[in-house]
Amino acid sequence: MSRDLRKYMRDTNTRLVVGAILLLFIVGLGLIWLIYGFGAAVTGFLCILGAFIPIGLIMLALYGMDWIVKRADPDKDRND
Repeated sequence: MSRDLRKYMRDTNTRLVVGAILLLFIVGLGLIWLIYGFGAAVTGFLCILGAFIPIGLIMLALYGMDWIVKRADPDKDRND
């Protein structure tokens, strides 16, 4: 079994992001629903989705730049 630390780091980061999003939605919206009711939970859900739009655009731009850089230098050997 090989020790690929980059793969381990990617997997760990992915799990952390998914866990944080699940906590935000389940615990955060669950507490809003419990304390303030369904209407406030729907509003909180819409606000969270609105906050993810700029984050998604930034991630899309970074992914696009990474893709462009990798295609611009095809001779360089990369492990990714």
